[in-house]
Amino acid sequence: MTDLSARAARGVFIVIDGIDGAGKSTQVDRLCVWLRSQGYEVTQSREPTDGRWGKMIRASATTGRLSAEDELNAFIEDRREHVATLIQPALAKGNVVVVDRYFYSTVAYQGLRGADTGSLLSEMRGEFPAPDLALFFDLPVDVALQRISEHRGDVPNEFEQEDALTEIRKSFHHMATQCAEVEVVDCTPTPDEIAENVISRVQSVL
Repeated sequence: MTDLSARAARGVFIVIDGIDGAGKSTQVDRLCVWLRSQGYEVTQSREPTDGRWGKMIRASATTGRLSAEDELNAFIEDRREHVATLIQPALAKGNVVVVDRYFYSTVAYQGLRGADTGSLLSEMRGEFPAPDLALFFDLPVDVALQRISEHRGDVPNEFEQEDALTEIRKSFHHMATQCAEVEVVDCTPTPDEIAENVISRVQSVL
């Protein structure tokens, strides 16, 4: 069996992550459309998921934040369920799995709540499968904040403040130096240019 057919047989796992305002969800959609046009079977997902733990996390954004410990536990349980019931089965079928956010976000955002990001990253990498490719979408913080404001038009949440986004961005950049599967994508160009860049990088692992 060739390397290419072996990789196709086990599937390919791709993550798009990074700071808010960088256009991740749009590019995940575009990537999946392109992959399907090339004949790949694609499984598209996101974290938090729409499962029971993911719904708890999403609800807490409006009903009141969980404690740092409970929130981290909810993210971990949500990911365990996600990996066991969707990601691993899809990879076993040979699908290309594309996920909007993964454990990198947990590390970056929980760092703001006092978590030791180095230890947490080690724990996440020890328990959960690393993707074949993780693209960190990156923007200067002022540009990210401007895009968030223009896109939503409402009051930014606590993670969408300059100080918070600055620390989150630093965490993502640090993880990029620690994780061989990670590549940083400059998201200041146009959406079409970003899409071309993403496709070029993804082609290297297909």
